[in-house]
Amino acid sequence: MIPGKTGALGLHPQEPLPVVIIGNGPSGICLSYFLSGYRPYVREEVSHPNPILHRKLQELSGQPLLEQDLEYLSEGLDGRTPSPLGLLFDALVRPEGDLGGSAESLLTWRREPERSVAHLVLGKGPPGGAWQVMEGSMVTLSLGDWMEMPDLSFRDWITRRGRQLRNHRATTRDVAQYYQHYVEVKGLQEHFRCGALVTSVRALPPDPLGAPSVAPGTAASALYEIQGELGEPEGGGGSPTPFRLYARNVVLATGTYDRPGRLGVEGEELPFVTHSVARLEGALRDRSLGPASQPLLVVGAGLTAADAVLIGRGAGVPVVHAFRRGARDPGLVFHQLPPVMFPEYHKVHAMMRAAQDGGQYPGYASLPRHRVLAFSPDGTCLLQDTHSGKTRPLRVAMALVLVGSNPNLSFLPDEGRGLALDPTRLISATRNPLDTDPFSYEVTQRPGLYALGPLAGDGLVRFLQGGAMGVAASLLRKPGLTGTL
Repeated sequence: MIPGKTGALGLHPQEPLPVVIIGNGPSGICLSYFLSGYRPYVREEVSHPNPILHRKLQELSGQPLLEQDLEYLSEGLDGRTPSPLGLLFDALVRPEGDLGGSAESLLTWRREPERSVAHLVLGKGPPGGAWQVMEGSMVTLSLGDWMEMPDLSFRDWITRRGRQLRNHRATTRDVAQYYQHYVEVKGLQEHFRCGALVTSVRALPPDPLGAPSVAPGTAASALYEIQGELGEPEGGGGSPTPFRLYARNVVLATGTYDRPGRLGVEGEELPFVTHSVARLEGALRDRSLGPASQPLLVVGAGLTAADAVLIGRGAGVPVVHAFRRGARDPGLVFHQLPPVMFPEYHKVHAMMRAAQDGGQYPGYASLPRHRVLAFSPDGTCLLQDTHSGKTRPLRVAMALVLVGSNPNLSFLPDEGRGLALDPTRLISATRNPLDTDPFSYEVTQRPGLYALGPLAGDGLVRFLQGGAMGVAASLLRKPGLTGTL
């Protein structure tokens, strides 16, 4: 077992934990908040701009939300996510979210320890997950207010720190620090074990010989064995300590940033090729990359690639930007962003279009409809114009490949493929998420296994909290899980 946690939770070393959450990013933090006995109630005499939801809310004024029929409440809602519970929770905490209004949340929160569920949150680094390893000066795509967790205003928190939102958006550093603060101020630390790398999760049959027994009075169900290694959150010295624990329910909340997308071409493992913006920042700090160096090659047409272009240009580094689509392709993400809110990204998009429009930007070259064929040890990248078929070598100081990312579910059998909507393909947050019930978020083929956040198709912090609400409501309905810690 993980040292120090079984005693804190009052569990016998061989007694299964009711819930283990794998991943300590926003999804894991939000679910831990729900399971720690914090319960949302609908405020008395509330009014909602959606007339259908307004009538439903009148029926349960002052009642606990988690005990209601969430499917019924979410019927008829539409918005920027296909998740019905994501829309419902967002509509309750931000009644005028998409209208630019400032209506207060319709929920109030109460701490009810008797309704808590003993649980453990495992994460490789500090609370916040991938937000802790992002380059800190970048700003969020979503509005800063949409990054907040339940019952702690992000805007108020950042104002108390003497900082301000930038065009209503926050830096990734601020968001990461907010999540750490949230875990502390809400008293969730006892549930978190950072520096824990999970290496295996497997289902055991009910009461197998030698496995932990099911407690009297609870329904027999499959148990999950979780193995991993415990080290220091910041990668401190010493050998990692192996651990094994058992759980009745496992929640996958690992996000999608663990495994960067790859081109699959020759030479992609060479030292000058990287898939991390952090490597770019490091090269700028140690001055191995600068205005007098060979150019920086950025591969990709998403927002992370645009961030890399901005970082390189801001440091005076010559940038060559290669991407497979045309610069005016309607599928590019820039078309989805309001120019007033995202001027820096629209500037990059204008730079990308320059090659097609006959314009130029000093220190920047746009290569639309190009793909990488190979990298060579001498720092040469072989590029092909997919329109004409012509190839060209390019000598670079660094090649930064930013073509998306995928979840790392190597701890599951066959990397979890059998649990996806299409079991013949790799799991992808946007194209092939895990097959989950839309209201409980329980994996269809595996009772007791849940998925949250991008793994279930909820990519934005604003909406993934509805998934945490659904998981909490499902777990609270299971017998024998609630009680004081």
